Amino acid sequence: MLTIGYLAKKTGTKVQTIRYYEQVGLMPEPGRTDGGQRRYGDAELDRLSFIRHARQLGFSLDAIRELLDLSDHPARSCEEADAIARRQLKQVEQRVARLEVLRLELERMIEECSGGRAADCRVLEVLRDHSECLTDHEGIGA
Repeated sequence: MLTIGYLAKKTGTKVQTIRYYEQVGLMPEPGRTDGGQRRYGDAELDRLSFIRHARQLGFSLDAIRELLDLSDHPARSCEEADAIARRQLKQVEQRVARLEVLRLELERMIEECSGGRAADCRVLEVLRDHSECLTDHEGIGA
């Protein structure tokens, strides 16, 4: 049986996060020792690794919940998992497109800056007046 500290170290997940995953039902309630310490098995280690990897790929907790449910029922169709992954890919592509807009705007600001005094700084001018921007990035990064 594994302690919560070992589980945290093995997966790179904070102890507080593991407890949170238990509270929201992504991780099952662990067994306990007579002294009340949490104890986990290999199945919980695998599940936490799954959750951690899904989070690294940007899946929401709701999507992870759906994926875990599919994983817990291996006879079900893979189509649902594909649909969830496709939704995530679409969200990532949208974020990448928004970041590209920001990159272009920042490059333009930097290129137009003469490097002189702050009073004449193009970067500061553009930041002061959104109408100086060539792209619409309202709501990105806010």
